[in-house]
Amino acid sequence: MAANRNQCTSPLPGEWMKGKLVGSGSYGSVHLAMSKTTGALFVVKSAQSRDGVDALEKEVKILESLNSPYVVKCMGRENGEGKCINVFMEYMAGGSLSDVSQIFDGALEEEVVRLYTREIVHGLKYLHESGIVHCDLKGKNVLLGSSGNVKLADFGFAKRLKDSKVDGASVQHSLQCIGGTPLWMAPEVLRNEELDFASDIWSLGCTVIEMATGRPPWGNEIWNPVAAVLKIACGNEKPHFPQKLSDEGLDFLSRCLERDPKRRWSAKELLNHPFVSGNSMRVSRKGAAYSLASTLDISLYEEASDCSDEGLKIHDRDEFLSSPSRHPFSRRQHVSENHLESSGNWITVR
Repeated sequence: MAANRNQCTSPLPGEWMKGKLVGSGSYGSVHLAMSKTTGALFVVKSAQSRDGVDALEKEVKILESLNSPYVVKCMGRENGEGKCINVFMEYMAGGSLSDVSQIFDGALEEEVVRLYTREIVHGLKYLHESGIVHCDLKGKNVLLGSSGNVKLADFGFAKRLKDSKVDGASVQHSLQCIGGTPLWMAPEVLRNEELDFASDIWSLGCTVIEMATGRPPWGNEIWNPVAAVLKIACGNEKPHFPQKLSDEGLDFLSRCLERDPKRRWSAKELLNHPFVSGNSMRVSRKGAAYSLASTLDISLYEEASDCSDEGLKIHDRDEFLSSPSRHPFSRRQHVSENHLESSGNWITVR
């Protein structure tokens, strides 16, 4: 299914007007905007600082190479006054999945979680086949349309893996400039060891937990973000699985949240999982049959404790742990301990 680029066209200079502020981030602001010629609504991301402009330019470069109904569209860009840059993005009326879950009393019904998860996996399959790792998948970076369609958004941390082969061996990428939101990040990424498509699959599992509970993964650890990062990176545990999920949902999470990235299922394989496919037959992986995992085989099927804070955010590997002596796996990394910092370069549009 190909997306129609003609549905979203870039407004000409002077032919659009900026509306109210709907979000902000580390590098700039997000406003609702309207075309003066068509009346169409869209979103404009603006940045003025050098770091902000660089980050937005990078996101535009990634988005302009993509064409999928499961990825938010970039309509174009224009240079503003001085060094300011404005980037026009498709408007998704429903806001983010994180917003939606809070509107509907926190946790979403499993039927809805299945629907949204299938769309997210389609988006990840497309990205990975295009050689791109999203690097910051979570509820705030998945946007909802009024018809129920969801699209991946916020590619500020996305990485293109050069000469990557989806069906071949995993491709490693330099992690010195990797960012993301730690509670959703894969252990191997936090350990500064490896980045490949499997990293997004771990984040997918965390996002399913987020949708099913209305709270971040590792929610009971959020009071101490540094300890949480060390636990995810160096421990042997997995995030708590929601007890209310069906056996199919629990099994789906177990396929995503393998601490060994080589054992995680790919997006292509996950599309055939009964949790999203609707097929209740045995799960198949590369020709081998797997029965659904017993709830007795998967530990920590518990609800996470109440919390609304996502904890710290890594914008740059050099911000990870301000005291090198405190870091167990890389002296190059530093952590900002700002508990209330936004979970994305951009707050998703409400």
